[in-house]
Amino acid sequence: MKKIKLGSKVKFKGAKFPFKSKIIGKYVFIEPLNIKKHSKDLFKNYIKDKKNINWKYLSYGPFKSYLSFKNWLRNFCLGNDPFFYAVYSKRHKKFSGMLSYLDIQTDHGSIEVGHINYSPLLQNSLEGTETMYLMMKNAFEKLGNRRYAWRCNNLNIGSKKAAIRLGFRYEGVFRQMYIHKGRNRDTAWFSIIEKEWKKTKKGYQKFLSPSNFKNYKQIKKLKIL
Repeated sequence: MKKIKLGSKVKFKGAKFPFKSKIIGKYVFIEPLNIKKHSKDLFKNYIKDKKNINWKYLSYGPFKSYLSFKNWLRNFCLGNDPFFYAVYSKRHKKFSGMLSYLDIQTDHGSIEVGHINYSPLLQNSLEGTETMYLMMKNAFEKLGNRRYAWRCNNLNIGSKKAAIRLGFRYEGVFRQMYIHKGRNRDTAWFSIIEKEWKKTKKGYQKFLSPSNFKNYKQIKKLKIL
């Protein structure tokens, strides 16, 4: 009779739930979403995306008015899971994007980053990359997670490339996982696990060093060792 294989034993006391506190970096800070404080900045910066490309692969938006955007924030973004943050760019002196933790499983030490929506001010920027680093670092070092996940529409080539660039490893596709805006969505999955974090962190630290930037333009690309 063949021996039944099981996973390795794990001594794990559980991860912490995200704190309602500010996460501070060199170029940005991230803080829990506050509609009164953040909504006007966010809406003004989102509408700079004239073609509404930001919203193509999200299950909500775009929003034609500030009121409809504000109502969506109130109805969808104030719960504990997903746990939303607003991103403040120190260079632009504005709240320029949103993202969240979600699928928060403290018993298993698993957490996901998602609902990533950067305005044009944050896209393809130093600040955008630092935001990802700060969320990742917080998830592993402050909250004590074992797994940090990223999922996206399998047709969203930009998001898939971003996940790989940021150090996530491809895991596979969940077929016909959702129906979004009347269309099928197959979901691609990526992750970083705790044993990979040390090398991943070193890659970010080298990339984010002030010596790697001149007038906010990178000299060397992000390289996860």
